[in-house]
Amino acid sequence: MAAPFLLIYIWDVPPPDKKDAKDDLDENGKPKSRGLLDLVKPRPTHADSPRAATDSFQGKKVVVAAGDKIIAAPQDAKNPSVSDPEAIELVETGTSYVPYFPRNISLPTSSGPEAITSSASYTLIGLGIRKVSFLRVQVYVVGLYVKTADLSSFQNHLINTVNPTASALIPGEKEALRSALLDGEKSEKIWQSILADDGSRAVSMALRVVPTRSTDFKHLQDGWMRGVATRTDEVRRKQQDLLRQQASDDKRVALPQPVEENEFSDESFGLAMKEFKNLFQGRGKAPKGSIIVLTRDRVGALGAYYQNIVKTNKGEKPGDMARLGEVRDERVSRLLWQIYLGGKDVSSEDARRNIVDGCIHLVERPVGTVEGMVQ
Repeated sequence: MAAPFLLIYIWDVPPPDKKDAKDDLDENGKPKSRGLLDLVKPRPTHADSPRAATDSFQGKKVVVAAGDKIIAAPQDAKNPSVSDPEAIELVETGTSYVPYFPRNISLPTSSGPEAITSSASYTLIGLGIRKVSFLRVQVYVVGLYVKTADLSSFQNHLINTVNPTASALIPGEKEALRSALLDGEKSEKIWQSILADDGSRAVSMALRVVPTRSTDFKHLQDGWMRGVATRTDEVRRKQQDLLRQQASDDKRVALPQPVEENEFSDESFGLAMKEFKNLFQGRGKAPKGSIIVLTRDRVGALGAYYQNIVKTNKGEKPGDMARLGEVRDERVSRLLWQIYLGGKDVSSEDARRNIVDGCIHLVERPVGTVEGMVQ
């Protein structure tokens, strides 16, 4: 009984033929009456977000600027451009429920008991839609951001994966990197290497999650917890396979690094996961369009922030960004990032492929010359 309602709610109605649609309108541009037929078989309605929803972004009008760049500009701007201080460059997401993501965001870098004291710019690398079930129901849009000041280090990591002596990759090397980032085992090792570096070459990142329909924090939390549990179970399974092989061959088998024996079985990791769970405990609803940001700093500490969208008589605008808390154990953030980036199965294959495209755009330019790119 639920299936027809789900299909009606999710399935897009195909657009009408333009010629037929024009013939069906009266002189005022309204649909012509069809008499009794309108009662028996009403005209179909396209159950999607209204066009006006895609014409504004956080209270600003969306326009196409020079270079075919999409920007959000103040309503009273006459000739908006990307260089305007109040303009926000946007990237299309592929869903009308959350049409755009900002190319650059500003996130807090430190906080005190009273207020956030400083912030830093982050650049979008790629994004995608998280879908669930065989019906491909859209849950949220997720985007990977890298701290703009760390883009050079991020480039270096990616380039050195293929050619340690290069400052940029040539076409053949770019395809090799793309294949590796999309491969189940190789991608996990590449991102593991990037996330494990906590020295001067460390990279600060952020995941920006925006629900496409109203949900709640518990639903999001459960999804992340299941993803982490799947990764830790896979590590334990591989360890058990190696130990069985060692016992059968009666010889020493070195465990693969950085996976160490009992890495996720100690008490401190269990406590860290409880801290992560408590970040979202009792938070209630996460409305459509609200923003959840997970940050990962240079030492792997996880930060969580929430920003609601406030509706006003002039449209929607972002509310204050609230800090939910942090988890200092780097293993938690490392596993969360791997849910989207590495391994055979990821939470959103669309997001991974788009992020890989963004990585390829980065490595085709010399290190230090990229401020932020995404397709």
